Amino acid sequence: MAGQGTPATALLAKRKVAHRTHPYDVSPDAPNYGALVAEALGVPPERVFKSLVTEVDGTLTVAVVPVTGELDLKALAAAVGGKRAALADRASAERATGYVRGGISPLGQRRRLPTVLDETALRHDTVYVSAGRRGLQVELSPRDLVILTDAATARIAAVRPAPRSVAGG
Repeated sequence: MAGQGTPATALLAKRKVAHRTHPYDVSPDAPNYGALVAEALGVPPERVFKSLVTEVDGTLTVAVVPVTGELDLKALAAAVGGKRAALADRASAERATGYVRGGISPLGQRRRLPTVLDETALRHDTVYVSAGRRGLQVELSPRDLVILTDAATARIAAVRPAPRSVAGG
């Protein structure tokens, strides 16, 4: 489709990496955004990954975790040999990556940041990550994602507790 080019998709094309782009229509401000993206794409949510820009001991680092979980900041710090991790502020994340919140891709960033991919990605033949703009995901092999980002893999996601059902009568 025309008009879908981003630095992420340009990198994939340049490196001749097998991939598919998938447009979707979900508001980036919607609660449970990741689950809604998975639903819009018609794929299991454990195959959809979000890219979070963090700061580990003063170094911007990208954490790529499934939308079904939450980032474990202590595990991320340990994975890169750091002591303390926190989410980076929005302006720093956007400036470093060249992408806007809701469209930050682990691929094709303005400044290549250290990246850690949650190891659960390796269980799947393909995974979905942001293609570099809101409303567009790219599907690719997790092994290709590791190679292109020079990512470490580690258990950095904590499973989000299932919502409690309310008994009604």
